[in-house]
Amino acid sequence: MKNRIFILIAMIGLAGFFSGCEEDGEKVFIDDNPVPPALLEVPDLTLQRSNATDTLIFFGSEVDPGFTASATYILQACPAGNGFEDVTQIYSGAEVDTIKISVSDLNGILIKAFPADETSDIDIRLRAVLTVDAGTGAPGTGSNPMEYYSSTVSTTVTIYGLPRLDLLNSGMEQKIESPNGDGVYSGFVNLDDAQAFTLYDPDTETTYGGTGGTLAEDGAAIAADADGWHELTVNVNDLTYELGPYSVGVVGEFTTWGEDPDFPMVYNQEKGFWTIDIDLPTGPMKFRLNSDWGVNWGPGSDTDLPADGGSLELPDSNGNIIITGAGNYTIELVVNGSSGSVTFIKN
Repeated sequence: MKNRIFILIAMIGLAGFFSGCEEDGEKVFIDDNPVPPALLEVPDLTLQRSNATDTLIFFGSEVDPGFTASATYILQACPAGNGFEDVTQIYSGAEVDTIKISVSDLNGILIKAFPADETSDIDIRLRAVLTVDAGTGAPGTGSNPMEYYSSTVSTTVTIYGLPRLDLLNSGMEQKIESPNGDGVYSGFVNLDDAQAFTLYDPDTETTYGGTGGTLAEDGAAIAADADGWHELTVNVNDLTYELGPYSVGVVGEFTTWGEDPDFPMVYNQEKGFWTIDIDLPTGPMKFRLNSDWGVNWGPGSDTDLPADGGSLELPDSNGNIIITGAGNYTIELVVNGSSGSVTFIKN
């Protein structure tokens, strides 16, 4: 009998609990015309290394969906006219009135999506993702979030690249860069032995020249010993430079392994690879430096290239690439000392 009484009391209690929840539950109404966030002001986005520590401020306003909710705001950028299909995220957080970011941090984000040392047209917007307050029962989180977007602001951005030295009077626009920002610059340059060049640092407005491996401010123009591609390394800390030929070529059975001239490749400075469009027959081939076997790149052991092209790692000088499908190829070769990687694109 006692057990029956306890069960009855428990059932009455549960019924009261659910009834209370039903009566006390807060109803949420979404406004028919919610107010989206607004991007009110965008700072000047001419980014310069000399102002790297400066703070930029984007001014915005909150979303108002018509009910109490917190929001995460995401500041997004994309190439002008892209429709935010290729989005670069600049900021994500709860702050929207004043979104602050340093010049160097913004440059580091945007340089992954836009070219350095150029002015690009871009679109910027604010995205608001709502997180509904606990207990309201409103939808909006999970796999189908409630999102609101500001109007798009179109502007321009200028991004600075790595510290660089520009080659002046070399016959074309060329530069070498300092990956670590430590005063040591290097790169591949295409030179004409009849066109001596100087080096210009746009950050310090300093011009360098030199002879015999010794660099000097406002020194004599530097002349190459021969035409063609060279590797240039400059150290402005101890005022030295090294300049030597660096010509990457395609060699193989079809060149009688170098008895006929190698097919020279061209360096793409912006993308960082050597490239060539070439007709290849079936059979073995590989790459070498300066038409000599002292430095060459291979797949480790003889390796077939699929007939429709593909990518291969080139860990050392051993082995040949076996072309299985004759045809015209675009080759993109990345070298890193004695190793590298290559992509064959069949045309």
